[in-house]
Amino acid sequence: MSESDQDQLPRDCAERDLPLVSVIIASYNHAPYIEASIRSVMGQTYANFELLVVDDGSSDDSVERITRLQAEYGFDFQAQQNSGLSRTLNAAIARSKGSLIVPFGSDDIMRPQRLAVQVDYMQGKPEVGICSANIDIIDASGLPLPDKEQKQRHLPFRRLNFDDHFLDLKPGPQAATLMFRREALEAVGGFNPDIRLEDVYICLSILKAGYVIDILPDVLADYRKHESNTYKHLRFMVENMQKTYALFSDHPAYADVRLKYMISMFLKASSRDKALARELLSELPVRKWNAKVIRGIWRLLFS
Repeated sequence: MSESDQDQLPRDCAERDLPLVSVIIASYNHAPYIEASIRSVMGQTYANFELLVVDDGSSDDSVERITRLQAEYGFDFQAQQNSGLSRTLNAAIARSKGSLIVPFGSDDIMRPQRLAVQVDYMQGKPEVGICSANIDIIDASGLPLPDKEQKQRHLPFRRLNFDDHFLDLKPGPQAATLMFRREALEAVGGFNPDIRLEDVYICLSILKAGYVIDILPDVLADYRKHESNTYKHLRFMVENMQKTYALFSDHPAYADVRLKYMISMFLKASSRDKALARELLSELPVRKWNAKVIRGIWRLLFS
């Protein structure tokens, strides 16, 4: 055995002792961002991971960009007709090999130590179905937003059970930092193709199955804020959150949770989508109107 082989052997053995992490990037029309996302994964300090990239029917030049990166790094890449994020994730998870699964946004950026920190934390904690962490927010060009525009604060460690998340008793996990234990995903049958807002559904389902979510204080990803962020599409958000909540309608607080969300979205829509705001207002019983509803009505009438 050569000296270089002897040097390589301990490192390879050490990597085999670490859990394999499957990082899955499902990309749709994110050509301006996909390269930074992929390079941030390939630049991780944690060595034992696989990257699976799926282009879900993009109409921009995403496929060409990803193909060039695949030639450079050798990751698994498939291009397909548009199937939706949940179906795409389920299919990629089924052919992945890792015991830990990281779906990652094709417009976000991983900090170099992200996988190492989360893998280390997940070791020996079988009750933790999901590990999350804090984020920073960047703009479309990748620059940090000014402090006054950073809506996500750096919060301390917290552990969430189902009620903590469903009743919004504690700040929830950040989608850009989710790491799943494979058996937790399998316990709930994976992502639901009928729910297009996949992260809230899967987190609640895994909590309902008896796992917990632990959220670390570390900043482990940069979340990119741009014009096509999902949260900006209010009707999409309302429709999918209502579907999600309905799946947990056996909870005694279901009606109150749904009402609280509807009031919150009515207030947002009152200045951004007046047609949606009027629809939401028609579903709010007058006896449940509060200061937020009155403020939204004022915006509807006078803004």
